[in-house]
Amino acid sequence: MTSVDDVVLNFSPGSLQLLNAILAVVMFGVALDLSVEDFRRLLDRPRALFFGFVSQFVFLPAATFVLVLLIEPAPSMAVGMILVAACPGGNVSNFITHRARGNVALSVSLTAVSTVCAVIMTPFNLAFWASLYEPVQPLLAATSLSPWDMAFTVAILLVVPLILGMLVAARLPALAARLRGPMKPLSMLILALFIVGALAANFQHFLNYVGLVASLVFVHNGVALLGGYLLPLAGGLPEEDRRAVSIETGIQNSGLGLVLIFNFFGGLGGMAIVAAWWGVWHIVAGLALAWWFARRPPPVADARPTG
Repeated sequence: MTSVDDVVLNFSPGSLQLLNAILAVVMFGVALDLSVEDFRRLLDRPRALFFGFVSQFVFLPAATFVLVLLIEPAPSMAVGMILVAACPGGNVSNFITHRARGNVALSVSLTAVSTVCAVIMTPFNLAFWASLYEPVQPLLAATSLSPWDMAFTVAILLVVPLILGMLVAARLPALAARLRGPMKPLSMLILALFIVGALAANFQHFLNYVGLVASLVFVHNGVALLGGYLLPLAGGLPEEDRRAVSIETGIQNSGLGLVLIFNFFGGLGGMAIVAAWWGVWHIVAGLALAWWFARRPPPVADARPTG
């Protein structure tokens, strides 16, 4: 069986352009539910913002690096893990937070802020943590990885649609109201079908490595969800906030990860399979965690705003 580091997935330039467009549409749909007030709300709650940011962009990449050192996966899978950890929160985190009886307003705000911060933090975290792991250096040297080009790609695919969606919501509320209902579920369904189609086109590669990748993603995602809960717990945040930060940390924008993998790493198999399986598993794990949380309502005293 071919080494996972040597596997390149079958993905045409036309398919890449379609994936880019789908991700931009997904982000536009998410932005229809956002407003400037979502950003202002976090400024009124600096502790929640601090722990949400630290959990997403400091704890998870650092914990991922430690996992890579402990598990020593194939280099392409190691870079895939680091890239997923460097991505911002995923688009379904707000729905899952609602199901978990978490702080939905905090979840929405953190999704918006992490999306904007990803322009800088995603390429920085990928370049920084990957540079510390010596086994991946030959792989990185063989790719066209440019943090500046990656930042530009993230801005075009995430921030521009975010701004456009927020402008439509603010300036054309009637149109936004008509789009809001079908846009998000439809765009997410299209993205899910596209990922399934991409896996189907490379099904043999997926079957060859799914056992290894599934166990790796299971542990990685578990660390993200648990750490994302314990960090704000240590910081004294109320239960609703802890649930929101946990889910924001464990639900990553793996669609963005796939776009970056095909744009900058040529569809490297180990990376792509890790990101694609994360995109499947984080929804399963997130919904299971939400079910568990939903059976345990937050204490009334914990449902207070915090600074």
